[in-house]
Amino acid sequence: MNINFNKSDDLVPVIIQDYRTLQVLMLGYMNEEAFEKTKSEGIVTFFSRSKNRLWTKGEESGNFLIVKSIDIDCDNDTILIKVIPKNIVCHTGSFSCFGEKSSKGFLYELERKINQRIDEKTEGSYTYSLFQSGINKVAQKVGEEAVELVIEAKDSNDELFKNEAADLLYHFLILLKAKNTSLEDIEEILLVRNK
Repeated sequence: MNINFNKSDDLVPVIIQDYRTLQVLMLGYMNEEAFEKTKSEGIVTFFSRSKNRLWTKGEESGNFLIVKSIDIDCDNDTILIKVIPKNIVCHTGSFSCFGEKSSKGFLYELERKINQRIDEKTEGSYTYSLFQSGINKVAQKVGEEAVELVIEAKDSNDELFKNEAADLLYHFLILLKAKNTSLEDIEEILLVRNK
């Protein structure tokens, strides 16, 4: 990663994005020292222009930003860091500096929770119980939910339709796990088809 820190006062903008939902959380700045510290520790450290020093996000609040990936833009002068936030991000008490938690991208967070319940064999969990029933039962449940969605689509109750759509997506994610497939795998196919 060759970042051009010389373009403007040895600082480059850093976009912080939620790793699970892809929601933009904040914007900060890094100099080379902050960037190296972030890479080595796996926790986001900025250069604070107001404090004129390195500043690790969460150093006082404990709301650290755990690094999952780092990407550089095509001009080598902007950094994108995907993180798992330990709590709220904004000093105002909001989840993000750009507003509250967004439902967009939540399917990835839900997929992670479903996988976690299954991988950890969470007793008493409906998700784990259904998964344990086997692929035939999981596929049958997806089929039932699809039929219920079609029935509600023909009626005029939008609330019931939305709930059935949510049920279908939830059970579809369990089926993906049962087939050792991910939501990202399906998105890749759609992306290729889109070209």
